[in-house]
Amino acid sequence: MLGEIVMKEDAHPHRVEVFLQPGEFYVGDATHRIRTLLGSCVSITIWHPRLRVGAMSHFLLPTRGRTKASPPDGRYGDEALWLMLQALAMRGVRQTECQAKIFGGGNMFPHHAPLDQTNVGTKNGLTARLLLTACGIPVVSESLFGVGHRNIIFDISNGHVWSRQINPPDSIKKTPQKKGLE
Repeated sequence: MLGEIVMKEDAHPHRVEVFLQPGEFYVGDATHRIRTLLGSCVSITIWHPRLRVGAMSHFLLPTRGRTKASPPDGRYGDEALWLMLQALAMRGVRQTECQAKIFGGGNMFPHHAPLDQTNVGTKNGLTARLLLTACGIPVVSESLFGVGHRNIIFDISNGHVWSRQINPPDSIKKTPQKKGLE
């Protein structure tokens, strides 16, 4: 379980703030609020309403397509979900009593990818949906795809997740035209 704990002076006196970097996840109780910043990455939040215990991931790719035995890695969606569910189970949380929300999968460079190719953000979001369905965890809300990045805040005390999507500046959206030799 990873995540940098950040204590703020103006924060609620009993609240623990956690910031996730790419490839990290965190499991906490009602005293925790988890934040992250997503581009094409995706966060899955899992919350148990009665116990007020939750988890959040920040994964980069849907799967690594393992070819040899190696420890699970939170950079991959399938492995991040497995790690979160294992950590929740250690706290006595049954996954079928939880609900999930999914965020991210933004296209950071919409004019740079070929039209016939699905971008990594879309693959991440679709994979998150499939994984949660396979685990029997209902997705009660999502904010996926589009252009730009998102700021995400998950308050485990009440299960609320705030998402703010920010479009990239015009200089990133447009591909510069190269001039050929004439």
